[in-house]
Amino acid sequence: MELTIYQIDAFTNKLFGGNPAAVIPLQKWLDTDLMQTIAMENNLSETVYFIPGTAPDADYNIRWFTPAVEVNLCGHATLATAYVLFNILGHNKPVISFNSKSGILTVTKNGDMLTMDFPSWKPTGLDAVPSFLSEVLGNVTISGVFQHRDVLVLLKDEAAVKNCTPDFTLMKRYFDKMIITAPGDAVDFVSRFFAPASGIDEDPVTGSAHSQLIPFWSERLGKNKLNALQLSARGGELWCEQMNEERVLISGQCVFYMKGEISV
Repeated sequence: MELTIYQIDAFTNKLFGGNPAAVIPLQKWLDTDLMQTIAMENNLSETVYFIPGTAPDADYNIRWFTPAVEVNLCGHATLATAYVLFNILGHNKPVISFNSKSGILTVTKNGDMLTMDFPSWKPTGLDAVPSFLSEVLGNVTISGVFQHRDVLVLLKDEAAVKNCTPDFTLMKRYFDKMIITAPGDAVDFVSRFFAPASGIDEDPVTGSAHSQLIPFWSERLGKNKLNALQLSARGGELWCEQMNEERVLISGQCVFYMKGEISV
């Protein structure tokens, strides 16, 4: 069986920036174990598969896999999939709708900018903060701890986020996914994202994390439109908007890297 694979750098306007995703179009789902094995072989933070939609309100169905597990939401791979559909496979409407494990997700094209309509996951403060959390993050000073899907750790400033040196072995023992964040120097906020339990020590740019970060910072800063940077080695820029209590908008650009063929 031959499968076409695209590799797209998401949340960047330059090659080798942002977060690379493998995008694999299908006519019907492969066996889940095979999709997981291909994702492991690709060894990118995400491999995304999509098929023609099976519901009236969805153009396509979409699923996302890290090298280790299937996840319920992934932003950069959704952005990359929309890029492939709009720019390579000839999707001729201005909006694409995806049916996913997190409900219906839409992506709108406006020039080079792609905007995702994602769920808003407002994190709440944790009363009991693990005593070893600071050690997990390299003995940083912690300003607050919150959680929705992922643990969100507020640090003092951008330098603290940039210079954080996590102990991934210790993190994997106690936490599934973790975001660290702080006010930005030249943008509204900065962040980094870690998921060693899912096979990704640090993810370059994480759209799904912004489902938590946008409502968190929108409330703290008293504004609905936000500009964000994810401070990984590759780096990524996101334009964000808190639409209402239920939905956020996450915008970014993509760059084509590769088209290939998989034989399985």
